[in-house]
Amino acid sequence: MSNTTLTYYNQNAKAFSDSTLNVDVSALYVEFLPHVAQHGSILDAGCGSARDAAFFKAQGFTVSAFDASPELAELASSYLQQPVAVKTFQELDCVNQYDGIWCCASLLHVPKAELPQVFLNLQNALKSNGVLYVSFKYGDTERVHNGREFTDLNENALTHLLSATQLKVIKQWQSVDKRPERESEVWLNALIKVVHVL
Repeated sequence: MSNTTLTYYNQNAKAFSDSTLNVDVSALYVEFLPHVAQHGSILDAGCGSARDAAFFKAQGFTVSAFDASPELAELASSYLQQPVAVKTFQELDCVNQYDGIWCCASLLHVPKAELPQVFLNLQNALKSNGVLYVSFKYGDTERVHNGREFTDLNENALTHLLSATQLKVIKQWQSVDKRPERESEVWLNALIKVVHVL
């Protein structure tokens, strides 16, 4: 995440958190959770408000969360009622730890050139049968909007970025934004697993 993007979230943490807490993403949970071991461990990576981490926790999963923004992490920790680490995807260095990793609208702030290494970090953090969920604004460009840097991906771009890893898309689909007055924005969603080469 660039300094300008991080500054945006630090300066707008409360407003951003409030705007996302009540967004209904239940359709995404329905896709993701059947692939996660019952009562397994889930990492909400780039958790923002911790809306999703709190839902997973309420369903009986063991939840960890981090966000690059100290201000957002503090709000998320209060909402989740547990510590939320201040960390970037580039700093993720755990191995074989999570049954599921949830990257909802968070990887999109990683520069495209850094995504291959970030995907390797996520691969290493997953257990062998774990699942990774990612979402990006739909497209194939890097851009700046309202002080934030975005990496937009389509299906081909995502597949190409995963080519240097053992990660494979098992399902991908498009959806529209659930926030008021954002219905015209299209998202790429994907479920990804580790493919073991014999």
